[in-house]
Amino acid sequence: MAVVHQLSSGWLLDHLSFLTKINYQLGQPGGPWGSESEPPAVPSDSLPAESPRALADSSSKPPTVGGGSCQTFTQKYTFRAELFNITKPYITPAAHQEYQQRDGKHDLEEDKKENSVSVIGKIRELILDGSLQLIQEGLKSGFLNPRSEKQDGRGEPVTLPADTCSLSGLCTMAKHLPSLNETELQTLHLMEDDLSVTEKDLFSRLVENSSRFTKMITLMGQKYLLPPKSSFLLSDISYMQPLLNSRKTFDVIVIDPPWKNKSVKRSHRYSYLSPSEIKQIPVPELAAPNCLVVTWVTNRQKHLRFVKEELYPSWSVGMAVEWHWVKITSSGEFVFPLDSPHKKPYEVLLLGRTQGKTASSLRNADGGLPPIPHHRVIVSVPCVLHSHKPPLAEVLKDYIKPDAQCLELFARNLQPGWTSWGNEVLKFQHVDYFIALPPGC
Repeated sequence: MAVVHQLSSGWLLDHLSFLTKINYQLGQPGGPWGSESEPPAVPSDSLPAESPRALADSSSKPPTVGGGSCQTFTQKYTFRAELFNITKPYITPAAHQEYQQRDGKHDLEEDKKENSVSVIGKIRELILDGSLQLIQEGLKSGFLNPRSEKQDGRGEPVTLPADTCSLSGLCTMAKHLPSLNETELQTLHLMEDDLSVTEKDLFSRLVENSSRFTKMITLMGQKYLLPPKSSFLLSDISYMQPLLNSRKTFDVIVIDPPWKNKSVKRSHRYSYLSPSEIKQIPVPELAAPNCLVVTWVTNRQKHLRFVKEELYPSWSVGMAVEWHWVKITSSGEFVFPLDSPHKKPYEVLLLGRTQGKTASSLRNADGGLPPIPHHRVIVSVPCVLHSHKPPLAEVLKDYIKPDAQCLELFARNLQPGWTSWGNEVLKFQHVDYFIALPPGC
């Protein structure tokens, strides 16, 4: 379970535990499962009632014995724990003040214009009231630990894999390839005993894995791990038609748009979308009745207003409520000063439901589910990888039906039981973010 503690104010999450329990294990069928080759367990609360059919493995063929009969081969992986090793704040109050004086005067003036004292004060109160209770519970249980003197010094830098395979660039190039016919664009169902998949098959078509094992694929020389019971579409935003062609509708749609902001412009980390482009995302066509829509939003007030006043109404999503993801260290400190006028230790989620012609509340009329609370906090130690968001399946489960179909748009990683789309949808599935475990672990 990713939830460590749950209070009326929200949840304290263990993101690393969630990734570890996915149980990344490669395997090939070789006859009846023996006691030493049982397929890995997949958390039942992560899976929908009806899963897709299957996915392929582009890794090498399993070893053969004697007459060439296949033997089961397994290799377990685990996500790199050091990518969650946040032992002290990114910027201390003193260092933050120096940063502001050196590099942020213009940005701070712009932020102050759109953030009134009343808005900042209200958010601060909500963050403190909710998160401090959860942090105290984490310290009591030992999940969080006070920072020691040893942790005050600089630790070893985390080595990240080189960005040698630009997925977004490949998606742009794929748009210029010869068009595939309708048959070729159908969902790619690959069975457990499939041993290869061409790179062309991985672009601009829905790929589904209902295998009991994780699969490893190779794309432009880079290896990626695909967890069991997962589906994905790797494509540019201009080509989401394969997702629509699947004729699936979803009970939960989580969206993490590439918002335009100053740091993105300076770093050129990724391209961003304009409000009009975000409006064109076909959420109404993908949403089932009473679909729960969750959108990650930056702390810019103009983005929040856009989602509430323009985007959600254009998608027929009503009654938006505001939750916060609060980022802390392993000792329970905010990663940035809470009163910082520039960098914030939290991000915003806006939740609403798709509505028919008559909308009265966030209650699911069909399932009798409880209304979505007007505010909750999700507290967790963040991953050092930019935009690696915490899992939401467990915090949303009380507000969706048990067999809910789940979709993440602009995803950068895969989850069991979810369909994921984006032009970097495999980014954090790169094998270099994982560690191969010794046999028997």
